[in-house]
Amino acid sequence: MQIFEALELREFPYFLTVDVEEGEIVRDIINDLNSRKVYLLIDHDTKRIWTYNGTNSSLKLQVFGGILAGMFRKQLKLFYRVYSLNLYSKDSPEFQEVMDKPIRAGRARSIDKKDFSDSEMEITGGEMIIQNPRLNKAMENIDLCSKPEDFERIFMIIGGIIYSEEEVPEAMLNEEKSSVNLVKMGRLNNGFSLFDDRNYSTRIIVKNRVIQGIELFVHHNDEMPSLRIKTPIIHEDKISEKGDMEKLITSFEIPDSLPDIEAMEGEKQNSNN
Repeated sequence: MQIFEALELREFPYFLTVDVEEGEIVRDIINDLNSRKVYLLIDHDTKRIWTYNGTNSSLKLQVFGGILAGMFRKQLKLFYRVYSLNLYSKDSPEFQEVMDKPIRAGRARSIDKKDFSDSEMEITGGEMIIQNPRLNKAMENIDLCSKPEDFERIFMIIGGIIYSEEEVPEAMLNEEKSSVNLVKMGRLNNGFSLFDDRNYSTRIIVKNRVIQGIELFVHHNDEMPSLRIKTPIIHEDKISEKGDMEKLITSFEIPDSLPDIEAMEGEKQNSNN
């Protein structure tokens, strides 16, 4: 197992990795003493790149770690897949198996300044780009990352729009077949988006410093009601259709005569009798 620490810099390229050379096994490095750090663990036996975010590490450093994991995957010719070690509890067999692996040299090379082009420096200017990616391209980049085992994706956010997944039957004669399609729920409004309390895990997919999407997963065994969003969603189809302007103007006009309230009350009493 090779281990690299993600570091944040004050100048371009603003982040890189350094080799972790001390320690004999992984648990010598990943412990409470290093809770502010982010690590990339490369297991050449299983062809897995593990990301690990310390419990007190900053969100920015965690995002940088995700970018660096993608760069390692590209360096290793895409034969490796990226997994998050934080998805497993520290007592789980999967976590403990990684903790007991020996640290040794491998063919992965630490990512430094020469791995970043000058054009990236001019484009980013040192800041994370936040823009709306194309849906199809974003989904391609998201699907490159394996879904966590024993977890189910309940929805994702791409470019400020929230999507859920719908299973659609395609054939039922010889054998049952179905496909999973994206269902557009609507665009989230600016500000906080609040959800019902539940035990969910988030994953941010970043490529070339552009956030492709944010996924929310829940464990298969969690027996909870359907997710409800407490923040209103703007349904674009409701506001983008053209309406009848004359009807709108008419609705604001004061009628020439108002109904006789006393006569209406009298009619109401007679009907009750």
